[in-house]
Amino acid sequence: MAAWGERLAGVRGVLLDISGVLYDGGEGGGAAIAGSVEAVARLKRSRLKVRFCTNESQKSRADLVGLLRRLGFDVSEGEVTAPAPAACLILKQRGLRPHLLVHDGVRSEFDQIDTSNPNCVVIADAGEGFSYQNMNKAFQVLMELENPVLFSLGKGRYYKETSGLMLDVGPYMKALEYACGIEAEVVGKPSPEFFKSALQEMGVEAHEAIMIGDDIVGDVGGAQRYGMRALQVRTGKFRIFWCSLGL
Repeated sequence: MAAWGERLAGVRGVLLDISGVLYDGGEGGGAAIAGSVEAVARLKRSRLKVRFCTNESQKSRADLVGLLRRLGFDVSEGEVTAPAPAACLILKQRGLRPHLLVHDGVRSEFDQIDTSNPNCVVIADAGEGFSYQNMNKAFQVLMELENPVLFSLGKGRYYKETSGLMLDVGPYMKALEYACGIEAEVVGKPSPEFFKSALQEMGVEAHEAIMIGDDIVGDVGGAQRYGMRALQVRTGKFRIFWCSLGL
């Protein structure tokens, strides 16, 4: 206990990943991970500031919060940092009009974004939408641009649902990078700007925060590179083999 006390000394804020940490998605919305509802409640009763930091890109932020509440979590939409709203802000700031390769469940987040005559591509976890036709269309849009811009909402390799492991957006992002000879701009973990935004919302500095997640690369590695402390849970996509390799 003393060792943990030393490791957590000075921590004022906790960033919590959602998928694989609080719940596993799946049929009927998924299921809360054992003990997670109670753990969030205890954190919120403590002196610590709490924020939820997710790469979820199959659901709008409102739908995600609604699901979490049905599962028993005390969470509000304003406590969640998610990539789709962050991407919309970037698109508006830079005057970009995206071709969207995203899941229907998150498309509403882009309702106020001009998608006519696209001059960039936004890719997210489109699930069954990752057909050859849809991937090829995104490829064609990028190749027709003089300065192609590809945004990826996260870059995860896979995640866990109640039915098993599922491919995430990362492999499809890499396919477009390779085909077009470009590098995607990642909106979401492990992007430093994404962590910066979450910490600003909490009002704490990087050295005062700890990230708790199941992804050794996106959650733990990304947070540590930004100057935060991090803890990997043994739920969700956690695998002893990958952890031992530092991947």
